[in-house]
Amino acid sequence: MAIGAENRKMVGKLAVIAAGMFAFGYALIPIYKHICELTGINILALGEKQVPGGSTAAANSQVDRTRTITVEFDANARGPWMFKPAQASIQVHPGELATVMYEFQNVQDHRMAAQAIPSYAPRQASAHFNKLECFCFNQYTLEPGEKKQWPVAFVIDPRLPKDVKTITLSYTFFEVGGKTPAAPSASVKPSAGVPG
Repeated sequence: MAIGAENRKMVGKLAVIAAGMFAFGYALIPIYKHICELTGINILALGEKQVPGGSTAAANSQVDRTRTITVEFDANARGPWMFKPAQASIQVHPGELATVMYEFQNVQDHRMAAQAIPSYAPRQASAHFNKLECFCFNQYTLEPGEKKQWPVAFVIDPRLPKDVKTITLSYTFFEVGGKTPAAPSASVKPSAGVPG
């Protein structure tokens, strides 16, 4: 009987440990997103956030035609591939849906998995820049020489502070699981995939 009681006690302990591991794994993604949101780094899903007032950015149908915001696009490649926006900047009204394409090409002789991380300037604009669709939400695999175009669809919240007239959306495109190359030196040519 003593062995049976010890076995039941051990099974109970293991069940508690398994439940704790499941709960931790389940909570890890929201915890990670919250930490990234608080620190302002690695924000991959701004389009998923609720806009203050209880409505999502997709449901925002109010366009402020009295204001025009210039959105500049920047691309930085951490590796030997081509990565650039199809256009350098656009003019949008807050609340208006806009889409911009980014062009990618794997110029290496092997397959690569890559992902882009966004950043914003000025920093306060990040809370008002709602991406509805973005290549930065996922990792992608590109075959040698393969070219792709991916969109960024976004809405700028009309509650953006009035003094912000220009927003720069910058992406850093890097190989996932690969060696991170050293920062580019001044001798790197713009044709190597880093826009000038």
